[in-house]
Amino acid sequence: MNEYETEVMEEVQKWTRKINKRSSLINRISKQAQTKVNGLIPEKFHEVMTESIKNMVKATLVGSDFLIKNYKSEMTLFERDELVKRKLDAYRKTAVIEGAGTGAGGILLGLADFPLLLSIEMKFLFEAAAIYGYDTKKYSERLFILHVFLLAFSSDDTRKKTFNTIENWEEEKDQLTDMDWREFQQEYRDYIDFIKMFQLIPGFGAIVGAYANYNLLDHLGETAMNAYWFRIFQEKLNKKIT
Repeated sequence: MNEYETEVMEEVQKWTRKINKRSSLINRISKQAQTKVNGLIPEKFHEVMTESIKNMVKATLVGSDFLIKNYKSEMTLFERDELVKRKLDAYRKTAVIEGAGTGAGGILLGLADFPLLLSIEMKFLFEAAAIYGYDTKKYSERLFILHVFLLAFSSDDTRKKTFNTIENWEEEKDQLTDMDWREFQQEYRDYIDFIKMFQLIPGFGAIVGAYANYNLLDHLGETAMNAYWFRIFQEKLNKKIT
């Protein structure tokens, strides 16, 4: 292990501690309130939202196949990381422009931000997976991408459960057939609802939309890099053991 990989390993250890740390009191209270609100919403609405987001995400995953190129297998971890950072910067700029544009339009365009942002986030994750050397055409890799997404945008209990799945991916992946799409859509909506609410205000929404999207992509980028670092180091360790 070279000096750079040692530094990355230390970052991963810090990240795993943060992942397992309890969220702030404000976030916990917000989640409790959102859970109560979700309980008041008719079941039919949840079913429609779940199916809509499921179809939206799957369409993005299929479409991303045509956009992702193959990357050199001999790249070092440092080279891969630098390329992921450049890709993240590009996707983050796109998300900022999109957030500002839809935010400036008030309620109607603000609602359009949801599928557009989701598409940007998913495409970034596809790029990151490919750069780190994983074949995104494989069903198991697409499931891993979705678990990284859920890890980034979920509450304490779901985050810890999802991290456990990622931590034991080689054992877990063969048992997974699909995502829990109800959980997937509800966790994501709950995570971004409070942040994005102010984006619906005309004029002011442009500032909020740009700022929110920047931070959401930034958080997703941090989660993705750490999740793939964690997986890469685990695979190296397993090879040494065997």
